[in-house]
Amino acid sequence: MFAIIGILVVIGAIVGGYLMEHGKLLVLMQPAELVIIGGSALGTVLIANPLAIVIKMAKQTIAVFKPSRYSKTFYLENLKMLSDVFMYARKNGLVKLEPDVEEPDKSPLFGKFPKFLKDHHAVQFFCDTLRMAISGGVQPFDLDQMMELDMDVHHHEASAPITALNTMADALPGLGIVAAVLGVVITMGSLGGPPEEIGHKVAAALVGTFLGILLCYGFFGPLAANMSKQNEAESQYYYFLRVGLIAFIKGSAPILAVEFARRSIPHDMRPSFQDMEKACKGGSEPKQGES
Repeated sequence: MFAIIGILVVIGAIVGGYLMEHGKLLVLMQPAELVIIGGSALGTVLIANPLAIVIKMAKQTIAVFKPSRYSKTFYLENLKMLSDVFMYARKNGLVKLEPDVEEPDKSPLFGKFPKFLKDHHAVQFFCDTLRMAISGGVQPFDLDQMMELDMDVHHHEASAPITALNTMADALPGLGIVAAVLGVVITMGSLGGPPEEIGHKVAAALVGTFLGILLCYGFFGPLAANMSKQNEAESQYYYFLRVGLIAFIKGSAPILAVEFARRSIPHDMRPSFQDMEKACKGGSEPKQGES
Protein backbone atom coordinates (compact mmCIF):
# COMPACT_ATOMS: atom_id res chain seq x y z
CA MET A 1 0.00 0.00 0.00
CA PHE A 2 2.76 2.46 0.94
CA ALA A 3 4.57 1.60 -2.29
CA ILE A 4 1.55 2.78 -4.29
CA ILE A 5 1.37 5.97 -2.22
CA GLY A 6 5.08 6.54 -2.77
CA ILE A 7 4.75 6.13 -6.55
CA LEU A 8 1.85 8.61 -6.59
CA VAL A 9 3.91 11.08 -4.55
CA VAL A 10 6.84 10.80 -6.98
CA ILE A 11 4.59 11.31 -10.01
CA GLY A 12 2.65 14.11 -8.32
CA ALA A 13 5.79 16.00 -7.28
CA ILE A 14 7.38 15.79 -10.72
CA VAL A 15 4.26 16.61 -12.71
CA GLY A 16 3.22 19.32 -10.24
CA GLY A 17 6.61 21.03 -10.35
CA TYR A 18 6.71 20.76 -14.13
CA LEU A 19 3.28 22.38 -14.45
CA MET A 20 4.29 25.12 -12.01
CA GLU A 21 7.00 26.04 -14.50
CA HIS A 22 4.29 26.17 -17.21
CA GLY A 23 5.56 23.04 -18.92
CA LYS A 24 3.41 21.19 -21.43
CA LEU A 25 2.59 17.62 -20.43
CA LEU A 26 2.16 16.50 -24.03
CA VAL A 27 5.88 17.06 -24.59
CA LEU A 28 6.61 14.34 -22.02
CA MET A 29 4.42 11.84 -23.88
CA GLN A 30 7.04 10.10 -25.98
CA PRO A 31 5.95 6.47 -26.59
CA ALA A 32 8.99 5.77 -28.77
CA GLU A 33 11.35 6.68 -25.92
CA LEU A 34 9.46 4.37 -23.57
CA VAL A 35 9.69 1.54 -26.10
CA ILE A 36 13.45 2.02 -26.46
CA ILE A 37 14.14 2.28 -22.72
CA GLY A 38 11.57 -0.24 -21.49
CA GLY A 39 12.34 -2.82 -24.17
CA SER A 40 16.09 -2.51 -23.69
CA ALA A 41 15.71 -2.81 -19.90
CA LEU A 42 13.64 -5.97 -20.30
CA GLY A 43 16.26 -7.30 -22.68
CA THR A 44 19.06 -6.75 -20.17
CA VAL A 45 17.10 -8.74 -17.57
CA LEU A 46 16.57 -11.62 -20.01
CA ILE A 47 20.25 -11.61 -21.02
CA ALA A 48 21.55 -11.61 -17.44
CA ASN A 49 19.13 -14.03 -15.75
CA PRO A 50 17.52 -17.43 -16.30
CA LEU A 51 13.76 -17.57 -16.72
CA ALA A 52 13.17 -18.81 -13.16
CA ILE A 53 14.76 -15.68 -11.67
CA VAL A 54 12.82 -13.43 -14.06
CA ILE A 55 9.56 -15.04 -12.93
CA LYS A 56 10.52 -14.69 -9.25
CA MET A 57 11.45 -11.05 -9.85
CA ALA A 58 8.00 -10.38 -11.33
CA LYS A 59 6.27 -12.14 -8.41
CA GLN A 60 8.31 -10.29 -5.79
CA THR A 61 7.66 -6.98 -7.52
CA ILE A 62 3.91 -7.63 -7.43
CA ALA A 63 4.19 -8.63 -3.76
CA VAL A 64 5.54 -5.16 -2.94
CA PHE A 65 2.08 -3.73 -3.64
CA LYS A 66 0.37 -6.18 -1.28
CA PRO A 67 0.20 -5.88 2.53
CA SER A 68 3.03 -7.65 4.30
CA ARG A 69 1.96 -10.87 5.99
CA TYR A 70 4.51 -10.37 8.75
CA SER A 71 2.62 -8.67 11.57
CA LYS A 72 1.90 -9.06 15.26
CA THR A 73 -1.12 -11.24 14.44
CA PHE A 74 0.97 -13.44 12.16
CA TYR A 75 3.61 -14.02 14.82
CA LEU A 76 0.98 -14.59 17.50
CA GLU A 77 -0.50 -17.40 15.41
CA ASN A 78 2.95 -18.92 14.92
CA LEU A 79 3.66 -18.71 18.65
CA LYS A 80 0.44 -20.63 19.21
CA MET A 81 1.58 -23.21 16.64
CA LEU A 82 4.94 -23.65 18.36
CA SER A 83 3.24 -23.98 21.73
CA ASP A 84 0.83 -26.67 20.52
CA VAL A 85 3.58 -28.69 18.82
CA PHE A 86 5.95 -28.47 21.77
CA MET A 87 3.24 -29.27 24.34
CA TYR A 88 2.13 -32.29 22.32
CA ALA A 89 5.71 -33.52 21.98
CA ARG A 90 6.41 -33.02 25.69
CA LYS A 91 3.30 -34.95 26.75
CA ASN A 92 3.46 -37.77 24.21
CA GLY A 93 7.10 -37.89 23.19
CA LEU A 94 8.85 -36.67 20.06
CA VAL A 95 8.24 -39.97 18.29
CA LYS A 96 4.50 -39.30 18.28
CA LEU A 97 5.18 -36.29 16.03
CA GLU A 98 6.54 -38.47 13.23
CA PRO A 99 3.21 -38.85 11.32
CA ASP A 100 2.69 -35.08 11.59
CA VAL A 101 6.09 -34.09 10.22
CA GLU A 102 5.95 -36.74 7.47
CA GLU A 103 2.61 -35.48 6.16
CA PRO A 104 1.97 -32.04 7.67
CA ASP A 105 -0.84 -31.27 5.22
CA LYS A 106 -2.81 -34.21 6.69
CA SER A 107 -1.88 -33.52 10.30
CA PRO A 108 -4.64 -32.37 12.70
CA LEU A 109 -1.89 -30.71 14.72
CA PHE A 110 -0.75 -28.48 11.85
CA GLY A 111 -4.22 -28.38 10.28
CA LYS A 112 -5.26 -25.73 12.80
CA PHE A 113 -2.76 -23.35 11.20
CA PRO A 114 -3.61 -23.12 7.46
CA LYS A 115 -1.53 -19.97 6.95
CA PHE A 116 1.55 -21.81 8.16
CA LEU A 117 0.81 -24.78 5.89
CA LYS A 118 0.59 -22.46 2.85
CA ASP A 119 4.24 -21.50 3.30
CA HIS A 120 5.75 -24.69 1.89
CA HIS A 121 9.35 -23.73 2.54
CA ALA A 122 8.64 -22.81 6.17
CA VAL A 123 6.80 -26.13 6.63
CA GLN A 124 9.75 -28.05 5.18
CA PHE A 125 12.20 -26.04 7.27
CA PHE A 126 10.24 -26.77 10.45
CA CYS A 127 9.33 -30.40 9.78
CA ASP A 128 12.74 -31.44 8.44
CA THR A 129 14.34 -30.19 11.64
CA LEU A 130 11.83 -32.05 13.81
CA ARG A 131 12.36 -35.15 11.66
CA MET A 132 16.08 -35.08 12.41
CA ALA A 133 15.39 -34.53 16.11
CA ILE A 134 12.98 -37.50 16.15
CA SER A 135 15.53 -39.75 14.45
CA GLY A 136 17.85 -39.26 17.44
CA GLY A 137 21.62 -39.12 17.60
CA VAL A 138 21.79 -35.56 16.25
CA GLN A 139 23.14 -32.93 18.62
CA PRO A 140 21.30 -29.60 18.97
CA PHE A 141 24.40 -27.78 17.72
CA ASP A 142 24.36 -29.84 14.50
CA LEU A 143 20.64 -29.16 14.01
CA ASP A 144 21.28 -25.47 14.50
CA GLN A 145 24.00 -25.59 11.85
CA MET A 146 21.64 -27.38 9.45
CA MET A 147 18.98 -24.71 9.92
CA GLU A 148 21.52 -21.94 9.46
CA LEU A 149 22.67 -23.56 6.22
CA ASP A 150 19.08 -23.88 5.01
CA MET A 151 18.43 -20.22 5.84
CA ASP A 152 21.57 -19.09 4.01
CA VAL A 153 20.62 -21.02 0.86
CA HIS A 154 17.06 -19.70 0.92
CA HIS A 155 18.22 -16.14 1.55
CA HIS A 156 20.64 -16.36 -1.38
CA GLU A 157 17.88 -17.66 -3.68
CA ALA A 158 15.48 -14.94 -2.54
CA SER A 159 18.14 -12.27 -3.12
CA ALA A 160 18.77 -13.22 -6.77
CA PRO A 161 15.59 -11.49 -8.12
CA ILE A 162 16.46 -8.37 -6.10
CA THR A 163 19.93 -8.30 -7.61
CA ALA A 164 18.38 -8.69 -11.07
CA LEU A 165 16.02 -5.74 -10.51
CA ASN A 166 18.85 -3.62 -9.10
CA THR A 167 20.97 -4.38 -12.15
CA MET A 168 18.13 -3.35 -14.43
CA ALA A 169 17.58 -0.14 -12.46
CA ASP A 170 21.29 0.72 -12.70
CA ALA A 171 21.11 0.24 -16.48
CA LEU A 172 18.16 2.59 -16.98
CA PRO A 173 20.07 5.93 -16.94
CA GLY A 174 22.47 4.55 -19.56
CA LEU A 175 19.58 3.30 -21.66
CA GLY A 176 18.01 6.75 -21.35
CA ILE A 177 21.19 8.20 -22.82
CA VAL A 178 20.96 5.65 -25.65
CA ALA A 179 17.43 6.85 -26.38
CA ALA A 180 18.62 10.47 -26.23
CA VAL A 181 21.49 9.79 -28.66
CA LEU A 182 19.09 8.16 -31.08
CA GLY A 183 16.90 11.24 -30.77
CA VAL A 184 19.87 13.48 -31.56
CA VAL A 185 20.68 11.34 -34.61
CA ILE A 186 17.12 11.82 -35.85
CA THR A 187 17.36 15.55 -35.10
CA MET A 188 20.57 15.90 -37.09
CA GLY A 189 18.82 14.31 -40.03
CA SER A 190 16.12 16.95 -39.83
CA LEU A 191 18.41 20.00 -39.88
CA GLY A 192 17.16 22.53 -42.35
CA GLY A 193 13.55 21.75 -41.62
CA PRO A 194 11.04 23.89 -39.72
CA PRO A 195 12.35 25.07 -36.31
CA GLU A 196 9.26 23.69 -34.59
CA GLU A 197 9.97 20.19 -35.88
CA ILE A 198 13.62 20.34 -34.82
CA GLY A 199 12.60 21.62 -31.38
CA HIS A 200 10.14 18.78 -30.97
CA LYS A 201 12.81 16.18 -31.83
CA VAL A 202 15.33 17.73 -29.42
CA ALA A 203 12.68 17.69 -26.67
CA ALA A 204 11.94 14.02 -27.41
CA ALA A 205 15.64 13.18 -27.12
CA LEU A 206 15.91 14.94 -23.74
CA VAL A 207 12.80 13.15 -22.50
CA GLY A 208 14.66 9.87 -23.07
CA THR A 209 17.37 10.88 -20.58
CA PHE A 210 14.73 12.15 -18.18
CA LEU A 211 12.77 8.87 -18.27
CA GLY A 212 15.85 6.72 -17.78
CA ILE A 213 16.92 8.60 -14.66
CA LEU A 214 13.37 8.82 -13.30
CA LEU A 215 12.64 5.13 -13.76
CA CYS A 216 15.91 4.21 -12.06
CA TYR A 217 15.86 6.45 -9.00
CA GLY A 218 12.13 7.12 -8.74
CA PHE A 219 10.65 3.65 -9.27
CA PHE A 220 12.75 0.53 -9.85
CA GLY A 221 15.55 1.35 -7.39
CA PRO A 222 13.08 1.92 -4.52
CA LEU A 223 11.12 -1.20 -5.55
CA ALA A 224 14.31 -3.27 -5.26
CA ALA A 225 14.97 -1.73 -1.83
CA ASN A 226 11.44 -2.66 -0.72
CA MET A 227 11.91 -6.22 -2.00
CA SER A 228 15.13 -6.43 -0.01
CA LYS A 229 13.29 -5.44 3.17
CA GLN A 230 10.65 -8.10 2.50
CA ASN A 231 13.45 -10.62 2.12
CA GLU A 232 14.88 -9.56 5.47
CA ALA A 233 11.43 -9.90 7.08
CA GLU A 234 11.20 -13.46 5.78
CA SER A 235 14.68 -14.22 7.14
CA GLN A 236 13.61 -12.90 10.54
CA TYR A 237 10.64 -15.28 10.45
CA TYR A 238 12.87 -18.30 9.79
CA TYR A 239 15.19 -17.15 12.57
CA PHE A 240 12.15 -17.05 14.86
CA LEU A 241 11.31 -20.68 14.01
CA ARG A 242 14.95 -21.68 14.44
CA VAL A 243 15.25 -20.14 17.89
CA GLY A 244 12.07 -21.84 19.13
CA LEU A 245 13.04 -25.24 17.74
CA ILE A 246 16.56 -25.22 19.12
CA ALA A 247 15.38 -24.08 22.56
CA PHE A 248 12.90 -26.96 22.73
CA ILE A 249 15.30 -29.57 21.34
CA LYS A 250 17.87 -28.53 23.95
CA GLY A 251 15.34 -29.47 26.62
CA SER A 252 13.62 -26.20 27.50
CA ALA A 253 10.02 -26.38 28.70
CA PRO A 254 7.48 -25.63 25.93
CA ILE A 255 6.51 -22.23 27.33
CA LEU A 256 10.18 -21.29 27.75
CA ALA A 257 11.01 -22.36 24.19
CA VAL A 258 8.08 -20.31 22.91
CA GLU A 259 9.31 -17.34 24.96
CA PHE A 260 12.75 -17.72 23.38
CA ALA A 261 11.04 -17.52 19.99
CA ARG A 262 8.96 -14.49 21.04
CA ARG A 263 12.08 -12.60 22.12
CA SER A 264 13.56 -13.07 18.62
CA ILE A 265 10.65 -11.21 16.96
CA PRO A 266 11.39 -7.60 15.91
CA HIS A 267 10.01 -5.11 18.43
CA ASP A 268 7.48 -3.51 16.09
CA MET A 269 5.80 -6.90 15.55
CA ARG A 270 6.46 -8.63 18.87
CA PRO A 271 3.34 -9.60 20.87
CA SER A 272 3.44 -9.00 24.59
CA PHE A 273 3.98 -11.92 26.94
CA GLN A 274 0.38 -11.59 28.12
CA ASP A 275 -0.92 -11.78 24.54
CA MET A 276 1.25 -14.81 23.84
CA GLU A 277 0.16 -16.56 27.04
CA LYS A 278 -3.50 -15.88 26.28
CA ALA A 279 -3.17 -17.17 22.71
CA CYS A 280 -1.27 -20.29 23.74
CA LYS A 281 -3.83 -21.19 26.38
CA GLY A 282 -6.77 -20.39 24.14
CA GLY A 283 -6.72 -23.48 21.92
CA SER A 284 -7.02 -27.14 22.53
CA GLU A 285 -4.32 -29.54 21.48
CA PRO A 286 -4.94 -32.90 19.79
CA LYS A 287 -5.45 -35.81 22.09
CA GLN A 288 -3.01 -38.69 22.05
CA GLY A 289 -3.68 -40.88 19.03
CA GLU A 290 -5.22 -38.12 16.86
CA SER A 291 -1.95 -37.53 15.02
